[in-house]
Amino acid sequence: MFDKILVANRGEIACRVIRTARRMGIATVAVHSEADADALHVRMADEAVAIGPSASAQSYLVIDRILDACRQTGAQAVHPGYGFLSENARFADALAEAGIAFIGPGPAAIRAMGDKIESKKLAKAAGVSTVPGHPDAVADDEEALAVAREIGFPVMLKASAGGGGKGMRIAWSEAEVKESFRSAASEARNAFGDDRVFVEKFVTQPRHIEIQVLGDAHGNVVYLHERECSIQRRHQKVIEEAPSPFLDPATREAMGEQAVALAKAVDYKSAGTVEFIVDGARNFYFLEMNTRLQVEHPVTEKITGLDLVECMIRVAAGEKLWFGQQDIRLDGWAMEARVYAEDPVRGFLPSTGRVTRYLPPAEDDHVRVDTGIHEGGEISMFYDPMIAKLVTHGGDRAEAIGHMVRALDAFVIGGVRHNIPFLATLMAHPRFAAGEMTTGFIAEEFPEGFHGRDLPPRDRERIVAVAAALHRHYVDRNRQVSGQVAVHRTPPFTDWIVRIDRENVAVTIRPIDGGYRVAEGEGAPVDVVGDWSPGQPLFDGSVGGEPMVVQVKMTGIGYRLVHGGATVDALVLTPRAGALADLMPVKEPPDLSRFLLSPMPGLLVSLAVEEGQDVDAGEPLAVVEAMKMENVLRAERRGRVSVLHAAAGDSLSVDQKILEFE
Repeated sequence: MFDKILVANRGEIACRVIRTARRMGIATVAVHSEADADALHVRMADEAVAIGPSASAQSYLVIDRILDACRQTGAQAVHPGYGFLSENARFADALAEAGIAFIGPGPAAIRAMGDKIESKKLAKAAGVSTVPGHPDAVADDEEALAVAREIGFPVMLKASAGGGGKGMRIAWSEAEVKESFRSAASEARNAFGDDRVFVEKFVTQPRHIEIQVLGDAHGNVVYLHERECSIQRRHQKVIEEAPSPFLDPATREAMGEQAVALAKAVDYKSAGTVEFIVDGARNFYFLEMNTRLQVEHPVTEKITGLDLVECMIRVAAGEKLWFGQQDIRLDGWAMEARVYAEDPVRGFLPSTGRVTRYLPPAEDDHVRVDTGIHEGGEISMFYDPMIAKLVTHGGDRAEAIGHMVRALDAFVIGGVRHNIPFLATLMAHPRFAAGEMTTGFIAEEFPEGFHGRDLPPRDRERIVAVAAALHRHYVDRNRQVSGQVAVHRTPPFTDWIVRIDRENVAVTIRPIDGGYRVAEGEGAPVDVVGDWSPGQPLFDGSVGGEPMVVQVKMTGIGYRLVHGGATVDALVLTPRAGALADLMPVKEPPDLSRFLLSPMPGLLVSLAVEEGQDVDAGEPLAVVEAMKMENVLRAERRGRVSVLHAAAGDSLSVDQKILEFE
């Protein structure tokens, strides 16, 4: 077994690998860029080596710098995590030449599965079901059109070297094929330096289901059941779960056996994932093989009881798998939600900056949090904006969802925008709860984007009760010295008004053992029981006998309450103050229509206009770069530019003025 492992990655996956290595008694080495000098993975490792500037192309992606770090520290093996160099055959070759073990598959397997066209040929030869299509890259848009006519519409045009949704287009008619071909080829050339595109049948009602495989150097390969990753946004996974609510045992076994056959065909040694697309009739077709550890591997660990990182380390050290296919269990249900620093109500634009508050839910048998973030850390513009992976496990799917809902409510993040409200909304969606998903779920259910969630009436009533109880506790506390001696003889009011969205709700509040009894109007009283004090970010208790977690932030004389993905601002007033509040004028928001505002923090790469210039609707105005992506800002209507408030090269904050129209 290895004595020391270098982790050639950052963030949550680096922390994840370090945790397992520490449990196995193996020393770890972290590598870091300038931006990550104070990152959590650096703090966790036994040693750390600086490998260059913040940009990944000058640090985490430089093979020679990783090799130098291995030589400096005496690391005997390298775990690449996912992304960066994890599927780079040249990196695996370089490590082998240096006498350092690569904790992953061999270079030949990486090369064989890294090319989508060649991998499909290998899959077909191994007896794996593949999507109907052309076996080779098409030469031009005319050949793409000919292939589309042959296999029938709709078709998918995909970059051979693609990934992450780049270089991928769907064409529903002949008119769309040529434009889709040019767009896919151009995007693939820019992203991967390889403009080869192939055409295949687009599967309708598609579900994305993948099989986890594990092989050793002794010819043993097993499959560890499946994961469903159909909840995607722009081809990026958002929610993953294991097992799939759609598969039956026969289909699961058939998919698993085909995945094993493909792994054996390329002499696969390590953890890998064979991805399939599955139609509404449970016909399944090979998509690609990921020759690395997947982001969503924790859900497989939860249902099998295996530590996949440990398995990878032991296989790389030459050990035999200590279990066979018949030994692999399928225990309960697991769910994973990817928590990102992004603003879902602004089109999921990335959010950068310092994390001023970070309080993840408590971990136990049902909840796991994989993260690379700590309070005071920074979400950098240089890397993926993932904050954490939240994983839950239950006896069945409903229980796993229930644990996820509660854990999302308890996840407190401050300083950056995040997607937890959107994740909570997905969990509460009836179609998701029923397991009726396709890869088009988000586009179909949120065609106009995400604009926040309104609480259903029952949850709104519970929030009213919580607001009333918290305020009464605050009042009772203020009537005491040091929380012990009462200084006011007059008891507090029993009748109050809870004001939400300019609506007054009359309630009565009376103390009970451990909390308060709240009655709305003439309705039945509700007991609010829990341990909360002013300044604490969470109310974790019960409302009406049912568990409830609410995030609490005091805002002047009011409360901002977050629950179930919804944010509610509440005021608790005396009846007289409530009546007067109805008479207060509402401040109208300022008219910002004449300004172009930056929708995200980032770098103003360029301005396409000058002062005094007339522009038409849709005309480019500026380019803002954030998270390595360039975003073109366009005019919403005709107008004339009067003032430029920023210049190319400026760093912008959210809603900062870029220019102004007359």
